[in-house]
Amino acid sequence: MINLIEELKWRGLIQDIMPGTAEQLQKELTKGYVGFDPTSDSLHIGSLVPIILLMHLQKANHQPYALVGGATGLVGDPSGKSEERNMLPVETIRRNAEGIEKQLRKFLHFDTSKPNHAILVNNYDWFEGMTFLDFIRDVGKHITVNYMLSKDSVQKRLETGMSFTEFTYQLVQGYDFYYMYEKFGVKLQFGGSDQWGNIVTGTELIRRKSNGEGFAFTAPLLKKADGGKFGKTESGNIWLDASKTSPYQFYQFWLNVSDADVENYIKVFTFIAPEEIDDLIKVHKENPNLRTLQKRLAQELTVLVHSEDDYEFAKRASSFLFSEQAMDEIRNLSQAQFLNIMHGIPLHEISKLSIENGIDIVTLLAESGIMPSKGEARKMVQQGGIAINKNKINAIDAIITNTNVMHEKYIMVQRGKKNDYLIEVVS
Repeated sequence: MINLIEELKWRGLIQDIMPGTAEQLQKELTKGYVGFDPTSDSLHIGSLVPIILLMHLQKANHQPYALVGGATGLVGDPSGKSEERNMLPVETIRRNAEGIEKQLRKFLHFDTSKPNHAILVNNYDWFEGMTFLDFIRDVGKHITVNYMLSKDSVQKRLETGMSFTEFTYQLVQGYDFYYMYEKFGVKLQFGGSDQWGNIVTGTELIRRKSNGEGFAFTAPLLKKADGGKFGKTESGNIWLDASKTSPYQFYQFWLNVSDADVENYIKVFTFIAPEEIDDLIKVHKENPNLRTLQKRLAQELTVLVHSEDDYEFAKRASSFLFSEQAMDEIRNLSQAQFLNIMHGIPLHEISKLSIENGIDIVTLLAESGIMPSKGEARKMVQQGGIAINKNKINAIDAIITNTNVMHEKYIMVQRGKKNDYLIEVVS
């Protein structure tokens, strides 16, 4: 049997581990689970680590359970949070849970003919009918207040204040583990390192209520080498849903990972064999400018989350902005594809009437705001520093008309070698 824990340690995916966990995974097919918080109808790349862990579990011939927190999402996990979260309506939580369940089916196999097929559960199913009195009698009496106060997730919030709702969250998550142990025979729970306190509360309930033994491990919370938060960009989260973050934007995120982070990420987020990763790292270090690791990381994850076709388009599209020969391809894109590859490029406007009547290049640059004045625009054109749709403009009296408009209302402008803009023709 594959030594799963050794594999995960090599990839930097183990922080805390309960004694006996590695031995349990070597001994027999083990059912293990991780929970997902339904605060949105889509997961984002911060959720990729638990997804990857579930996939590793299944590849090692164990059985993965994915728990969607339809009930716990109504409460809000205080772990790692500096303040209490806003409560979401029940219907929103239910809709979000359905979206997450649909996404998870893409990463795990659910073929019931196989003994380690994945199973999706929602803790709302077992909490819906439980009364408050049932909970404090059957769960609360087994865990002391002193035990709950000792948890880091509680200690860090005592000074700023913590509601009773948040304080009891560890009992709710602990009960999930106990219930799944009793109902499904799940013996393992894993998650981010900020979940350790909640997870071991579950193993404590299993010990006290069932005289059984639960196992656990956590993965480190990912941070960028510069101390920044992993997965956050100026435009917000990088989502797994293509309608929220396009496959091209998703590909570009990984392609632009820093050299300081990429060696870690390619171990964490891919299933490439250790020997091949070592070879890739060696090649990358010999010539970092080729971005060998970033390209492979972007490929592996775009195919995993989206598709091979999406990866091929993203790879091809990434060269469009830098190639004069790509204009025919750019014109043949759908408007949605065109806007995807132009995402993040500064957008300026010009009136439709000006374009229909014909507007000289100097006026276009000044009126759209790409250049601060006609004088500056004139100098830039005379110096050969302006291109329209990849065609260099050398004459200050060059006229821009409807023939220069692509995809119904857009004109590409390049100023100098590195400054790209998009002009939208508006009514």
